[in-house]
Amino acid sequence: MNYIDKIKKDMYSAMKADQKVKANILRSLLAALKKVEIETKNPLNEDQFFSVVKKMVKQLKESVEVYSKAGRGELAEKEKSELEIIQVYLPEQLSEEKTIELIKEVISEISAESISDMGKVMSMVMQKSGGKVDGGIANRIAKELLQ
Repeated sequence: MNYIDKIKKDMYSAMKADQKVKANILRSLLAALKKVEIETKNPLNEDQFFSVVKKMVKQLKESVEVYSKAGRGELAEKEKSELEIIQVYLPEQLSEEKTIELIKEVISEISAESISDMGKVMSMVMQKSGGKVDGGIANRIAKELLQ
């Protein structure tokens, strides 16, 4: 079963169980995936699928932050619950320790010495991890190690 079929199955289960929040967020995710599929005129590959899901996760995290700062706790909680639902479809992220190991390995591999090598380091890290590294965490760690 591919990812889209799994999301559809989960959405139908949520609809039957009257879980409106879950059904709505999965419907939104399917719409975003379908939009990319139409734009590329090809079925989505795994990388495109994860890219769309990560983009949606990032948007939800930003919304949670904005709502929390604005004192809108009820909306922040709603976004958090949607975030938890969608994160299930992402590959398991590497721990911070493993991310540090990977970044150190890449830095020594390409002989990076300064912050100006940041682009090369991040590119290699993302390529080697296969999308299992949180870009924000990796960016912060790489900056610390390159300074």
